[in-house]
Order: sequence, then C-alpha cells, then structure tokens
Amino acid sequence: MSTSDHSATHAPAPGSFSFSVSVADVELEADDLDPEQIVSGDPVVTGKVLWESADGKQVRGIWQITPGVVTDVEANELFVVVSGRATVEVEGGETLEVGPGSACVLREGDRTTWTVHETLRKAYHISY
Repeated sequence: MSTSDHSATHAPAPGSFSFSVSVADVELEADDLDPEQIVSGDPVVTGKVLWESADGKQVRGIWQITPGVVTDVEANELFVVVSGRATVEVEGGETLEVGPGSACVLREGDRTTWTVHETLRKAYHISY
C-alpha cells in the first residue's frame, strides 16, 4: 500500500519521509490521561504520532478525546479539528469554540479546561 493512499487506516512509522494519511481513518492507540486532569465524565484519549523530529522538539500527529471535561497545560501547538466539538477555556484568556475545520493555536503554558461535547479528533503540530 502506498503511503499516499487516502484509504489507509494506519499511519506509517514516524520518520523523515513524505506521506499522506486520512486523518479520519487512522487507527489510534490508547493514550494515558492523568486522572487528576478529569473534572467530569469518563473521557478516553487516543492518539498516533505521525512524525517526530530527531531532537524530539517537534511532533506531528492525530489526537482524539471522548466527551467529558479535562484540564491541561498546553504546549506550543497548532491543530485543526477534523470531527467533534469542544469548548476550550484558556485561563485568563479567551474561550474557544472549536469544531470541524477549526484551526486553533495554543501557547506554551496556557492552562486550559476542555469541555468536549462530541468526540473530538484533531491533527496537530507541537513545538517544545
């Protein structure tokens, strides 16, 4: 199967090559969510790293969370929502309503509260 096959349900191993995947169809893996981050509900987080720089300072991937309310301290991140909806409250800042097609930028150190209304899937790029 070609890495540019849009029907692929898996992502290639992280590397330094060009590729294309269907964000909606990539099989995600269980990701730990610190129980102290959960405010309400029983959210489940899954994800898949698609690429990581050799020094680990940049990561690109896909992330998903089911409904619930969680807190987080953000990295420097750009993401685009593929499906689902959430309200992201930035402490001391804006309240962001995100849904399919939303592009969002979070600053490193932002303290956020995510109220996930519908299972949200996003493609992201993080810089550390």
